[in-house]
Amino acid sequence: MLCLLSACSDAPVNSPYVRGAEAQNVLYTAFSQRSPKYLDPASSYSADETPFTYSIYEPLYGYDYLARPYELRPRAASRISHPVYYDDQGRQLPDDAPGESIALSVYDINIQPGILYQPHPAFAREPSGNYAYWPITPDQLEDKYAITDFALTGTRELTAHDYVYGIRRLASPGVVSPIFGLMSEHIVGLGEYGAQLREIQKQREANGKTGWLDLRQYGFDGVRALDDHTLRIEVRGKYPQFKYWLAMTFTAPIPWEADRFYHQAGMAEHNLSLNTWPVGTGPYMLAESIQNRRHVLVRNPNFRGEPYPCNGEEQDGKSGLLIDCGKKTPFIDRIVFSIEKESVPLMGKFLQGYYDVPEADDSSYGVAMQVAAGDSPEKAELYRDRGLQLLTSTEAQIYYLGFNWLDPVVGGGDTPEQAEKNRKLRQAISIAFDWEQYIQIFLNDQGQVAHGPVPPNIPGYQAPPQGANLSVYEVDGGRVVRRPLEEAKKLLAEAGYPNGRHADTGQPLILHFDSAGGMGSNATVDWMRRQLKKLNVELEVRATDYNRFQDKMRQGSAQMFMWGWVADYPDAENFLFLLYGPNGKARHGGENASNYQNPEFDRLFESMRYLDDGPEKDALVQQMVEITQRDLPWMFGFYPKSGGAYQSWVANAKPTQMVRNTLQYLRIDADMRAERIKAWNPPVWWPLWVLLALVVAGVYPAIRIIRRRERETALAERSQGAGQ
Repeated sequence: MLCLLSACSDAPVNSPYVRGAEAQNVLYTAFSQRSPKYLDPASSYSADETPFTYSIYEPLYGYDYLARPYELRPRAASRISHPVYYDDQGRQLPDDAPGESIALSVYDINIQPGILYQPHPAFAREPSGNYAYWPITPDQLEDKYAITDFALTGTRELTAHDYVYGIRRLASPGVVSPIFGLMSEHIVGLGEYGAQLREIQKQREANGKTGWLDLRQYGFDGVRALDDHTLRIEVRGKYPQFKYWLAMTFTAPIPWEADRFYHQAGMAEHNLSLNTWPVGTGPYMLAESIQNRRHVLVRNPNFRGEPYPCNGEEQDGKSGLLIDCGKKTPFIDRIVFSIEKESVPLMGKFLQGYYDVPEADDSSYGVAMQVAAGDSPEKAELYRDRGLQLLTSTEAQIYYLGFNWLDPVVGGGDTPEQAEKNRKLRQAISIAFDWEQYIQIFLNDQGQVAHGPVPPNIPGYQAPPQGANLSVYEVDGGRVVRRPLEEAKKLLAEAGYPNGRHADTGQPLILHFDSAGGMGSNATVDWMRRQLKKLNVELEVRATDYNRFQDKMRQGSAQMFMWGWVADYPDAENFLFLLYGPNGKARHGGENASNYQNPEFDRLFESMRYLDDGPEKDALVQQMVEITQRDLPWMFGFYPKSGGAYQSWVANAKPTQMVRNTLQYLRIDADMRAERIKAWNPPVWWPLWVLLALVVAGVYPAIRIIRRRERETALAERSQGAGQ
């Protein structure tokens, strides 16, 4: 009994791992929703999938882990390739040719030799040279529900043909790819190739053929391998931003053997596919996958190792982020993801030390915990005592309050005179809206006031005071201060609304805010009303469901609205296109939700989009930002912060949403973790002594009864013996 009680009391019942594992080189984290749905790189487009896909697959390019602004660097490629340009007659053009004269951009990308795939049964061969699991028999598949159930594995070298095969799969009728449409606009022949594959599939089905479609037999010239280590991709016109798509797993390599392996009969029924068991050349491979319960990444033994970066931002050296300069990554042997459906137990285990990072894919924890610490001195003290790293950074995204350019009151205006009056109205409103206060109240200072549409860490961004929005702010001795409210009131009068009333009719000025999700009574809208009240202007909220809101935006019938944008890639074009006239949502179905149009802005955008990174492009970006600061189609709002929460024994932590292969750079001090978990979670003995007392209290009466009955039996037997 005592041994049992001792063993029970010593067990860390809240721990997500077995005793002794805390001293191993393993990172423990959680996922709170469902298991990742798509690990097939052609289909994956969800943040909760990226810790897996970017650790397992290797796109051609990636981002420097530490550098800000973000810098592209090669991963599987040997270098960043600069395209060769051609006109519509097939003549090669110089690098500085005008963008509009370029009909074709040809990228020849060299693949590093010697890169090997992870061990996988799709590559396994018998001594005869035949594939061990092709074709697979029902007996071979009978007890196989995980890749680790297959005894034999193999590997081979990564080639350019695998990238060709991966891009062809984007067009396959059997693959759900959210990026196929966009890539078809840029990669020569991809759209036509998709139509060809759909026709081939129809013919196969008509002939009763099912199963694997061997894409090696069907190609197109826009993507091909010149040799085993040279990939050629042809892109329509000049599209400098195409290089960023090569840093996403959509363009990751797929070995044809894996595609064929998973298309065999019975595989789907055993939940064996690229969506559940991916095949890559990256630093990690999936070793365990229990849906909606637990997933485990382990080192890919065939990974060549990539050096940890040696340069970063100025503060990175002071933060200890350069200690591992030049060392081969990854540093961690295993990464364990466990399901935690509720946030309270997840955070409880994190504070006990049982999780090293709450959720590897969620960048909200650092911000949320800093907010909690600001609200609660007790939590702030606890976080300090635990030595938690609550790190935040301003991300490549923006939340803005937009003015509909088609609206007669706040829009562009039908005449130059009306346009100027409307501009002054937008300026007055923008001065009155105190976004510094908004960030303090609603974000607990975890955001940065936006002075333009381009956020920090994007090339071309210019920080205040140089990049200050001078329509809303003044620069006073290097300090950036919001213009006084009296100036806003003066502008309001010049716009035709003295003291918030129409100069001709005397009617109060009522502005309309269109929102989704019933925002009419929430704190944010109340705050917005108070901002306009400073100018004696009324705000009427027109709240609808999201579908109706979308309809209003498509029709251009909203007046004011709030929206946001998260960058797909770190280029100013990915933000400025939101204000490009031909992208107007109402007239052209684009992403310019404000329907803003300025001929000078559009002209500069058309020049900027063709430029390669450098001073000339940065200068154009800054000119375009200045135009929007003058016109004010948006109240630029704020750039939100995101961040991570990390235990003190996690090294090299730097939160980011742009760099996705972060797990390979983290390092764990397992000895420190074991010591602190032991100190933070001492055995609690008193419940066991209470239990023992209850057991004794329950057992003792029974023992007395048994002994009394034994004595009575013995006396009866003696009496019987004496009687005889």
